[in-house]
Amino acid sequence: MRRPVFCNFLLASGLLAFTQLMTPTDAAAEARLALVIGQSAYRTVPELPNAANDAKGMTELLGNAGFTVTSAANLGQNEMRAAISDFAGKVSASGADTVALVFYAGHGLQIDGENYLVPVDLDPKREADIPLQGVRLNDMLNTLGALPTRARIFMLDACRNNPFPALSGAGHGLAIVDTKAGAPGSFISYSTSPGAEAEDGNGLDSPYTTAALTVAKQPNLPIEEVFKRIRVAVAQSTDGRQIPWESSSLTTDFRFFGGDSSSQPALPGASAMALASGTRSVAEWRKDLQGKEAKVAYELVLTDDTVEAYQAYIELYTQDARTPRLRTVVERRRQMLAWERAVAINTRASFEAYLANWDNSDLAATARRLLLRVQNRNYALPVSAAAIPAPVAVAMAPTCPCSTPTPPASPVNPAVAPVIKKRVDDTPPKRKVVETPPKPRRPPPEEVVYERAPPPDRGPPPGAVMQGIGIGIGIGMGMGGGGRGGDYHNDRGRY
Repeated sequence: MRRPVFCNFLLASGLLAFTQLMTPTDAAAEARLALVIGQSAYRTVPELPNAANDAKGMTELLGNAGFTVTSAANLGQNEMRAAISDFAGKVSASGADTVALVFYAGHGLQIDGENYLVPVDLDPKREADIPLQGVRLNDMLNTLGALPTRARIFMLDACRNNPFPALSGAGHGLAIVDTKAGAPGSFISYSTSPGAEAEDGNGLDSPYTTAALTVAKQPNLPIEEVFKRIRVAVAQSTDGRQIPWESSSLTTDFRFFGGDSSSQPALPGASAMALASGTRSVAEWRKDLQGKEAKVAYELVLTDDTVEAYQAYIELYTQDARTPRLRTVVERRRQMLAWERAVAINTRASFEAYLANWDNSDLAATARRLLLRVQNRNYALPVSAAAIPAPVAVAMAPTCPCSTPTPPASPVNPAVAPVIKKRVDDTPPKRKVVETPPKPRRPPPEEVVYERAPPPDRGPPPGAVMQGIGIGIGIGMGMGGGGRGGDYHNDRGRY
């Protein structure tokens, strides 16, 4: 009888071990690190009590999902930057097989097309203070994006209303951040659509975090499916006022519970563009939605969350109560896509194109300011600058460096080029005179009589030697005989 009991004990132990291997905490087989930031106790604006609750709930959820969680609450600017830097150091030390996740609950702002996380000590007097006092979202994305990791996940419950009176010109909500424009392997989720504001909620948690805490616990759901369900749940709980949005360039599978993404190898040749799902046209969506109940069709287009899907629903279900709100969503989404293009291109033409279509939007003032900045940034040469010959033309002329002409005081003189050309042409004769000097007028040394004196009986008078060649020749011809004078002259003429 003891043997069956012992066998049953072994069998039970084996089943227990197998069950533990299949539990959600088995995700710890891959390195999972998380940073959770809850910004609630703002010093110059009203507190956000739900932000602290959101951070606490996500810390517990991620811990159960196998993450090693670093929690940080009510951070000033320097503290927030230090927390992000320290977390990046942990991710880097953990190795390339790491999933890094950042959850942020608090205020977020969009200034000049840039998104900023708001420290609790931020106290702006003007929009220009935000880059100095805030924490740029792209800095955090780029810091973690530069590290070799399996996946980077960002959950931002940061699209609440702008509470700072001095920032009346700032745009509503946050700008679009497309992970496909950066390094592959990132996933970013906003609590609401770009350019829209999220609600703080009436319960302990915000609508976004409430849905995330429920949906993410479901086992064996890929991360893309998790956030599609979160979007539907939030839209239902807010009567369509808030629709979460995400962008993905993941190259591997990831599940919060019930699976280990380390067992899913990276897709061969995967990239942000390769993983982007094809967008169906409005006509294709009309065909798919035709004949479906409005509620079912509504959930389908929410799951896809594209302008084409929403437009097809608007055209088919014109009398549905959800249609007016979807029209607002489509209009805002198109506007934010145009804004993203304008800021990304960052030229005069891009901002003028935006203003031509959205001159009355909340981002119009920012667009005009950026347009002026771009115009001032273009350091165009004066019109007359083209008339000034290149310095190479002067340097190539046969002149020495000291004779290089000085540029005119005013570049607007159209006759500058002919003047320079004339000076260059006049220079060679001067150089020729310097290089080939004329012979000196004084007699050369070889013509001195001391070196070639004639015989004593035929020499010229002493006065001729002392007074020069011309005088000596004249006296010699007058004092001697004709033959002698002629001989001496001929001797001189031979030299």
